[in-house]
Amino acid sequence: MSESQKDMWSEWLLNRRFGGNAERMKAAMDFLYPVRDKVLHNANLGENETLLDVGCGDGLIAFGALEKSKAVKVIFSDVSQDLLNHAQSIAQEMNIIDRCKFICAPAEDHSVIGNESVEVITTRSVLIYVAAKQQAFNEFYRILKPQGRLSIFEPINRFRYPEPSHIFWGYDATPVAEIAQKVKAIYHQVQPPDSDPMLDFDERDLITFAEKAGFKEIYLDLQVEIKAKSKDLSWEVMLRTAGNPKIPTLEEAMREALTPAETKVFIAHLRPLIEAKHGVNQSALASLWAVK
Repeated sequence: MSESQKDMWSEWLLNRRFGGNAERMKAAMDFLYPVRDKVLHNANLGENETLLDVGCGDGLIAFGALEKSKAVKVIFSDVSQDLLNHAQSIAQEMNIIDRCKFICAPAEDHSVIGNESVEVITTRSVLIYVAAKQQAFNEFYRILKPQGRLSIFEPINRFRYPEPSHIFWGYDATPVAEIAQKVKAIYHQVQPPDSDPMLDFDERDLITFAEKAGFKEIYLDLQVEIKAKSKDLSWEVMLRTAGNPKIPTLEEAMREALTPAETKVFIAHLRPLIEAKHGVNQSALASLWAVK
């Protein structure tokens, strides 16, 4: 992975996913802290154990593990050296650097780590970006010690996908359906629905991956929500937020796909719906944990 791609992950995780909005960042973290706690609870991390956090990002789960016990050690792993540098700086400021190790590696290739090396492996929203998911699970199994635990959390983006043609991101775009399709096309070019890793699996596949890797004790919890759009999502935030590291913001996509006149019509229809919270959010979130 090139340096420019690595920077993409860092820029999104630390800025673009929040649309540059402090309130949106707080809302995101209010959602993520319970996710972190659930991943660590399912991992059943014990004293004096070593945890490998694959795709550690800004260190949400890794630092949570280090806070649980002064005897725990953590290996931070990510494809982005920028994010690893960011996490390392935090570890130094917290004076816990002696319990941390940092490696730059993709989820599907941790050959720098030996067989049966750690007691626990965690990931959060990582496999959605990995094409070789089975290989990633095989690596998890190889690296874990006997009776080692794997605990992962993944959004299931294939849930109720694709949305109807008259719906745009959960909002009824019937009067501007043709314009909305032009914007959707920008996102489909970046992440083709028929081949992108974000859409090529569901919760049943996660179980299959774990079984094929060799795990004999497997558990999965699926949380499905269909509800009104978040009240904290303003038009300005939505305009400047990128849903994942690979895609443009709505503002960037409209600039690329639409004429000024089309942009004006599209905004005139969509903005009032967002501000009135007349949208529906549909999500499926999977937590899987397994014992070697």
